[in-house]
Amino acid sequence: MSVTFAQTETPEDEARHGANFAATRVPFRRIYVVANPNSGQNSRTREPIEAALKVFGDEAKLYRWEPDHEVSETVDRAIADGAELIVAAGGDGTVMAVAQAMLGKGVPMAVLPLGTFNFYARGLRFSEDATEAAQQILKGETREIQVGSVDGRVFLNNASLGIYPKILKAREAIYARWGRHRMVAYWSVIRTFLKFQKPMKVDFQTEDLADTRATPLIFVARSAYQLDFFGLRGARAITDDKFAVLIAKGENRMQLFRLAWRLVTRQVREGRDYDVLRCREFTVGLRGKRRALLAFDGEKARMESPFAFRMHPDLLTIVLPEEKEQEAA
Repeated sequence: MSVTFAQTETPEDEARHGANFAATRVPFRRIYVVANPNSGQNSRTREPIEAALKVFGDEAKLYRWEPDHEVSETVDRAIADGAELIVAAGGDGTVMAVAQAMLGKGVPMAVLPLGTFNFYARGLRFSEDATEAAQQILKGETREIQVGSVDGRVFLNNASLGIYPKILKAREAIYARWGRHRMVAYWSVIRTFLKFQKPMKVDFQTEDLADTRATPLIFVARSAYQLDFFGLRGARAITDDKFAVLIAKGENRMQLFRLAWRLVTRQVREGRDYDVLRCREFTVGLRGKRRALLAFDGEKARMESPFAFRMHPDLLTIVLPEEKEQEAA
């Protein structure tokens, strides 16, 4: 059942990642937490996970997937063990990986935000305090949503091509030296822009349009919250179960720095700084390149061009905070 939002809805009200199916309240007892293998190695992640497990009760369990195994193996084991709810504990990359494994399984999924930005959890209006988030999960409602995919690979917030995947690559090296902090992440943006040479030449196609552009960045969004966070247009496309495809404008370093400053100060403007396409299908190919680095919810992978963005045919069942909490937020 599709729900149409009134025109008075704000982007914050729309920040539900396309969650436009009827919500259902279901009590959970066997709540199994799936965590990144690196989680729990220090108090920053170990203590929040332990706090959440206490809230979830005696039947809660913790599963960590091994670095040399697929997360789907861990998720399947948890489901086979009788999980009534799988909780992805980590940042956006961990949540994305668990969501990929959960599609079509018929078991609900929730999010315990332990990452640097936690865009997905914040978009669903979960607290970044582990104890509070766990309590929200216990009182939450299940809802079926559609998620985005590129060549079959799932993403929840965004996927991108161009300068942003390069920023993530630079960020990894900076994180390794200085630790995972938001200010360190912002420095990786500046560092990457300083190395910028020229925009990509791309051919793209939607259900209604075919064109060729030169652009430093293509940003395919499925998170209204993230768009609003940066002052970008396109939030209504998310609630219509579409992508908001942002095609950035900028052909040199100076133009990119202006764009970055406008993003930070929330002064970006559609038409001047970027164009927006609202579509359910988006295919883009690179001129002169067979492979390119793509980013998905903070992770990255090198893939073959052209890239086909589609709504995944399987639904994801997620837990949202109950409605009265959202109205009070």
